Amino acid sequence: MTKVATTLRDRLAPLVQAMGYEFVGCEYHGQGRYSVLRVYIDSETGITLTDCSRVSEQLSAVLDVEDPIPGKYSLEVSSPGVDRPLFEIAHYQKQIGHWLKVRTYTPIQNQRNFVGVLLRVEGNDVYLLVGAEERMLSFSDIEKANIVAGIRGK
Repeated sequence: MTKVATTLRDRLAPLVQAMGYEFVGCEYHGQGRYSVLRVYIDSETGITLTDCSRVSEQLSAVLDVEDPIPGKYSLEVSSPGVDRPLFEIAHYQKQIGHWLKVRTYTPIQNQRNFVGVLLRVEGNDVYLLVGAEERMLSFSDIEKANIVAGIRGK
């Protein structure tokens, strides 16, 4: 997670939680003159467009006052969807038995992209069954991870 995304998470998570939603995570993509801040929220009953609008209005007001992002950007608020992104180690612990698609910051044995079943989480290590091989990935090496929708189990 980038320093900007970490700072934004630390600032926005309490606001989203105070509104009664789960703050799943956020992604910041700086792309020259146009950047995107994507915030994922969830709740026990699911997320509607009204929920996204409500949270977006509150976050926009705070971001306009504090102005933590240089230049212009677009704020997107959405549910995590069926291909839920995993941001925290606790998210992985809840998804044991699910198929994941994982990308690492740097190659591990000449490979950056892994698709496999999440077997377990031990400390900050994530264990995937990739093909017939068990692979251990350190959480700090993971750039991005998502559930592979529609597939469960080995």
